Amino acid sequence: SQRNLPSEIARLKNFKQDAEFTSLYQPVENRLISDLDLHFDGKKIMYSSVNDDGAYRLFEIGIDGSGLKQLTPDTDGKDVDHFDSCYLPNGDIIFTSTASFCGMPCIDGKPRMSSIYRLSPDSGEIRQLSFDQDSSWCPTVHNDGRVLYLRWEYSDLPHSNSRILMTMHPDGTSQKSYLFTNSYFPTSFFYARPIPGHPSKVVGIATGHHGNSRTGRMLIVDPQLGEHEADGVVQEVPGYGKKVEAIVRDRLADGIWPQMTQPFPLAQDGSHKGGGKYFLVSMKPSPEALWGIYLVDIFDNRTLIKEQEGYGFFEPIPLKINSKPPALADRVDESKSTASVYIQDIYHGPGLKGIPRGAVKSLQVCSYEFSPSSPLPGQGSGGLLGTIGMDGPWDIKKVLGSVPVNADGSAHFTIPANTPIFLLPLDKDGQALQIMRSWFIGQPGERVSCIGCHESSHESPLPRMTEASKDEPLALDQWLSDVRNFSYATEIQPIVDKNCMGCHDGKPANGRYQSHRADYLNKPIPYLGADLLKDWKVRYAGSARPTYGGRFSEGYYQLFRLTRGPGIESDMRLLTAKEFSADTTELVQMLKKGHHGVILEKGEWQKIYQWIDLNTPFHGNRMDIVKGLPVEKGVALGMSRSNELAVKYSAYRTPFGHTNPSAPKSVNSHKLPDQAKLIQKRDQGRVPFFAKWEKKRKAPITLD
Repeated sequence: SQRNLPSEIARLKNFKQDAEFTSLYQPVENRLISDLDLHFDGKKIMYSSVNDDGAYRLFEIGIDGSGLKQLTPDTDGKDVDHFDSCYLPNGDIIFTSTASFCGMPCIDGKPRMSSIYRLSPDSGEIRQLSFDQDSSWCPTVHNDGRVLYLRWEYSDLPHSNSRILMTMHPDGTSQKSYLFTNSYFPTSFFYARPIPGHPSKVVGIATGHHGNSRTGRMLIVDPQLGEHEADGVVQEVPGYGKKVEAIVRDRLADGIWPQMTQPFPLAQDGSHKGGGKYFLVSMKPSPEALWGIYLVDIFDNRTLIKEQEGYGFFEPIPLKINSKPPALADRVDESKSTASVYIQDIYHGPGLKGIPRGAVKSLQVCSYEFSPSSPLPGQGSGGLLGTIGMDGPWDIKKVLGSVPVNADGSAHFTIPANTPIFLLPLDKDGQALQIMRSWFIGQPGERVSCIGCHESSHESPLPRMTEASKDEPLALDQWLSDVRNFSYATEIQPIVDKNCMGCHDGKPANGRYQSHRADYLNKPIPYLGADLLKDWKVRYAGSARPTYGGRFSEGYYQLFRLTRGPGIESDMRLLTAKEFSADTTELVQMLKKGHHGVILEKGEWQKIYQWIDLNTPFHGNRMDIVKGLPVEKGVALGMSRSNELAVKYSAYRTPFGHTNPSAPKSVNSHKLPDQAKLIQKRDQGRVPFFAKWEKKRKAPITLD
């Protein structure tokens, strides 16, 4: 297996001739060594390797080969891996781990995904920082002290192309996109490293989904030039003077030569001269060539430093002292179980383009239960088409509550900490005007701040005070002990039983009642009951297998046919506001026009809107999906292990089952802003500005 690949750490010097090779460390047994990171002092190297139980752990060794020690504990068990780490300026360590026991949704949850954790070596304390659906990779420290990393996410997005370059503060706060949100290109961008001395440029490897997964095309990118597709690409190396086009392709790097990986940008110490021009990189120039270490530049020059028959050379790092980026202060308060969210103006940004001010009355605050993996090999439960719903979603979803939006578009509210959150802006009827197909999290005590709806993460706040900024954050209007995963059987079927089953019992009308459909007189009308489908099948590739897919009721299938939504793999780009609002569906239009005297209560309408806005899920209980299958025991075990380790590393959160913390002992009262009054005040003119204090401070000016 890959874990047993023979590996060693070596030093190279005297590059002008045949580079001199000196082995620094090689395990006694064949064990993979990867993810090298040199400490800022240039005296020790951290790396990932395998312990005696076959699990990945972090290790550290001096550059002279002495002082070998294991950094992360074995107490998590041999079913948990730790790897892919970097040193922080304050002495702590960022690394990734499979301790979350989240599984890959597109492969039935079988591969375990990696989340980001932080280790304090002095105390041994470990804390989980990311709480994502899929894997996060390649953390490294940016020049400004933030952590740069790659996040794979596909909440009802095309799973093959949705990898976003992200940043966070080292304490896990301020998790934001850096590059490639809503972008098909590049398919992946691994091993990103900052260009020395530059505030925003980074270099990395653009590669594919299937096919070559970690080797490919070396790109220099800068979000100041643009954040989507190839807008932010400065240059490809090699490719001097050539424009990089945004190619939409799964196997983006297949058949491309040279193949490159793990670039390391170079510059002169102190002055940073040459930064962004010269790089060490591991490269295979052609199909017949060896993997060697090369010096390359932006002018398409390349110089071989070392290659040798029978060996591959990877992860080049200049062996020198490096200046530390600034150590950013911790802002987490672990005594708190919540975070707050402040939105300055929900109408700012492209997300609600064309929606008139005043249309958004509230925000629906929602969360996910992601796919579980398992400690048992080859087991898990995912979200392929036909698993959770007929055409998605990828994940089980839930509504945590809602909060009002002020007339000026601002909102300030409380969310559970360490929980993936997405928001739906609601109109006066309670239907979503836009669909958020991603998530954010708030660390304990963090104040998450947004300017608007889908604005650039590099944009500065608007220079004005808002109604929401004057008050403490509001509590959600229904608090978390009442929350359950959204399930068709528990939320929609009772509405159908009450209002529809008198006619939609699957029998012909035949005089029992008057039907406008002549064909319903002699053949059964659509059955809306809870009996399960018996003949589910789908022709799409990448769908659930018939052994576990299509575990839906006949009634769900009939109502699903009358809806429309983004589907499991909707357009990667930003959706148009109201494109999939509930009132665009045949189901809602039919009921609004009047359907044989059916009159729904307000709460029933809200449930139907929620079902449509959440992408028409059927299942809300993961164990219903795997009940009676060979993986049932393994999935239950994986969910149990995830909850167990969450208690250890991420307070206030249980990923599976009852996924939310208890209500805070003290919350602010739910205050609904008087929007009509505020709008009327604006129509009458600007609010007067009183400058009496400025008049007192004003002093005569003397001109010399």
